[in-house]
Amino acid sequence: MRTAGTRALTRAPGRRPESDRVRRAWAPDFTSLERSWAQRARVHLAADGTHTWVAEGDTAVAGFAGVRVDHAESMGEIYMIAVDPAHQRHGIGAALIAHSLARIKSQGMALAMVDIGGDPGRAPARRTCEQAGFTLLPIARYFKRL
Repeated sequence: MRTAGTRALTRAPGRRPESDRVRRAWAPDFTSLERSWAQRARVHLAADGTHTWVAEGDTAVAGFAGVRVDHAESMGEIYMIAVDPAHQRHGIGAALIAHSLARIKSQGMALAMVDIGGDPGRAPARRTCEQAGFTLLPIARYFKRL
């Protein structure tokens, strides 16, 4: 995958991602939950069965996508995806989605899903998913800090 000065790197399952480098891509969203989401990224992106692609700019991470598949359900999930605000609107998110969908399809999955937040800061991500052919389901997810 190549997009305007970026390159994608594939990591082996189980290798700890450089989450500090991708944290900036995630920072604008859910700032009140940033610490717990950052911890979630560290744990889940390093989990067995999750494959992560990183789009790198000239000097920094431009974005990332984590993919996992469920062979029993015949479904793949773009588990986490984010693009650094400085690199948004350059096709990086679309390229990460296309790359992820190709990986999911190559694993024989019949369905792909991506979970994008409903907050205003995620509107560009939702548009990118819709442009990639995803259909929005009217589902509400509620969270409560304990």
